Amino acid sequence: MFTSISPAAVVLLAFLVLVIVVLSRAVRIIPQARAGIVERFGKYRTTLKPGLNVVVPLMDQVRYVIDMREQVVSFPPQPVITEDNLVVSIDTVIYFQVTDPVAATYEIANYISAVEQLTMTTLRNIVGGMDLEQTLTSREDINRGLSGVLDEATGRWGIRVGRVEIKGIDPPPSIKDSMEKQMRADRDKRAVILTAEGQRQSQILTAEGQKQAAILTAQGEREARILRAQAEREAQILRAQGEGQAIQTVFQAIHDGQPDQSLLAYQYLQMMPKIAEGSANKVWIVPSEIGRALEGLGSSIDKIQGIPAHTGGVRHRVEIPSDIESGTDAVLSEADAEVAKAIAAASAAVSEPTAAAEAPEAEATPGDSTAG
Repeated sequence: MFTSISPAAVVLLAFLVLVIVVLSRAVRIIPQARAGIVERFGKYRTTLKPGLNVVVPLMDQVRYVIDMREQVVSFPPQPVITEDNLVVSIDTVIYFQVTDPVAATYEIANYISAVEQLTMTTLRNIVGGMDLEQTLTSREDINRGLSGVLDEATGRWGIRVGRVEIKGIDPPPSIKDSMEKQMRADRDKRAVILTAEGQRQSQILTAEGQKQAAILTAQGEREARILRAQAEREAQILRAQGEGQAIQTVFQAIHDGQPDQSLLAYQYLQMMPKIAEGSANKVWIVPSEIGRALEGLGSSIDKIQGIPAHTGGVRHRVEIPSDIESGTDAVLSEADAEVAKAIAAASAAVSEPTAAAEAPEAEATPGDSTAG
């Protein structure tokens, strides 16, 4: 059987339930980086801070809990018309933070939607004054323009826009294809220019090398000719000196030996076979009067100037001048000095055209690089 409950117990139980309900409505816990908006009878009363808060039950009500952290909102791509009437699709990312929870609650109904619409209108206004190329290359300018306009407009809403980023700008497919073709043509053009420039530099360097080789070859040939001329000159001088000394030696020997007609006739007989040694002498006739000829030859040679007739007296020796060798050395030294001067003049003549040729090329180098 059920035991009956007394009315006092029922009243006590109801009181306890009421107390629990009142306490649950009076005590509010607000998380960190949040703010609670409290209304009393539908009117703003106060803002609750993070932690444990007590409100008047049945009179005060926590209407909104605002997130005070910085938030990131990504908006879907929006079609935007550029100045050259091309439709591009642009999607953006907004970084914002609520600084005044009261203004964010009562000044704007939905601040996220308001920021999105304001971003789209501002973006159309900025991109509408740019052509496609400027739109693709001026993201920083677009970001700064959006940030300035949004920060100014959302300040009265209790929102601070920290940064605006353009995620992507997508031109139409036909424009993409044209841009790819243009880029490919530009790369082909630069490749052709670089190839032509390389060939030009190669030809210039080859011509310069050939020029230097020709100059050095001509210089070497000139110096070789000068040296050969010097050697030939010295050889002729030495041969002339040797022939002179030989003549004087023979002349002295003739005077010292005091030749007579029989010696000269003997020398004549020794020379006759040498005369017949020529390849063109097929037949050689010896005259029958060879004896009388030899006698006449001896008597005639004896009277030649410079070979005095033998009288049996004392012969005086003809001395060879002692200044012949010293004179020859002086001539050779003078020839060496003249050859050295000629070689120095040849080297100077070769270096001057080379320096003159290098100077115009050095002046032409900046112009060529600028033209390239």
